[in-house]
Amino acid sequence: MPTFRLKQDQAALLVVDIQERLCAAMDRDALDRMLSRTTAAIEGARALGLPILLTEQYPQGLGPTHSLLRMRVLKDVKAVEKLEFSAAVPDVLAALGGRTQVLVAGMETHICVFQTVRDLAERGLSPFLLTDAVLSRAQEDRQVGLQLCRDAGAHVVTVEAALFDLLGRAGTPEFKQVSAAVR
Repeated sequence: MPTFRLKQDQAALLVVDIQERLCAAMDRDALDRMLSRTTAAIEGARALGLPILLTEQYPQGLGPTHSLLRMRVLKDVKAVEKLEFSAAVPDVLAALGGRTQVLVAGMETHICVFQTVRDLAERGLSPFLLTDAVLSRAQEDRQVGLQLCRDAGAHVVTVEAALFDLLGRAGTPEFKQVSAAVR
């Protein structure tokens, strides 16, 4: 099994289906928290030089990526459009460029996030589920989704735990950027 220790040269961030119309169905406080933690993950990934991948599930129906993310932190990332629930589609797998550790954020935890994590693990990759950066409409579905991801082989971490594991030490310019991102 791939290592549990996150490594900058092996990790990538995958943001799954955080789309306008889907966001509208979420609890507002939970959505705000998830968007904040996802933003921190993206800013931290940038500071560490990690590839950032983005998917949109049927954008004609669910709309584009949430405007907060699109305008603030993902303006230079082109979304991979998909119809599959899993984001482990050929374009995403190719964009990983051989990286084997995938930090996963997105929606909904029990559907697209779970199927993505399962498919990544089945391909021998090591998914790291960012628990504070995933969401479902119902809390019960989110909790079941977290357990399904764990059972499928995901390492369950928070954004802050993952970013500081990738850093490994303080006192670097990246440390300052990551520290600012998670505040």
